[in-house]
Amino acid sequence: MKIDPNSNASLSVQIAEAIRNAIISGDLIVDERLPSESELAEQFDVSRQTIREGLKRLAAQSLIRTQRGAFGGAFVRRLSYEDARKQFITTSTLLLSMNDISFDTACEARFTLERSCAHLAAKRRTDDHLGIMVREIAVQSAPDLTDVDFCASDVAFHRTLVDAAANPVLSYQLAGSIEAMQPLMNMITFTARSRAEIVAIHTAILDAMTRNDGQSVVDHLARLEEYTITLAHSVFSARQKARTSRSTEAALSPN
Repeated sequence: MKIDPNSNASLSVQIAEAIRNAIISGDLIVDERLPSESELAEQFDVSRQTIREGLKRLAAQSLIRTQRGAFGGAFVRRLSYEDARKQFITTSTLLLSMNDISFDTACEARFTLERSCAHLAAKRRTDDHLGIMVREIAVQSAPDLTDVDFCASDVAFHRTLVDAAANPVLSYQLAGSIEAMQPLMNMITFTARSRAEIVAIHTAILDAMTRNDGQSVVDHLARLEEYTITLAHSVFSARQKARTSRSTEAALSPN
């Protein structure tokens, strides 16, 4: 493990990267104890404080765990899909909210990814998956349900569809689209959409899943995509008209 003294990156960042690469390459294996802070400081020719900062970065990425006591120290941690999924959702949410991504682009990505697992989901779904989808549709049908709870149930329904594919890699990859992109899209369209229309599409998806009909699931997701984009455009159009009206009123009002 080495660092580049000519690099613009800070020493702690380089140290974290060097240890991370050693973990990825298999030079450091799961549950293996890392050298002590003193040994690492000597190896990298830096202070122990710099080593601590590098280790904190690795801990934040869930790549190492610390243990106290006579047999304590820093150990390589097995990164679970659940840990990685949470980090991915956070990163995806920040990426989408901080950059100029059009609604159509985000919607296209979200539904393309979700459709990619539809056939597996329809083939591998269990009664438990169907039961969750039935329950979420019942929740969405409640007349006094708040917008926040409806959106949460919407996400849970589609999360179950993805998980029904029984592929942890797909579930991880789609976490960004279902639990990051979908909530952001819901924030834009929830005031304009018809809950009855959403429930009808979800019910059609559930029926197709029950019949193990993957192509029908794909078709209904395409229908939902078209409906979502149409709603978003109507919302954007209404907002633009409102802004234009306010600007006209301001221009005509006496000083």
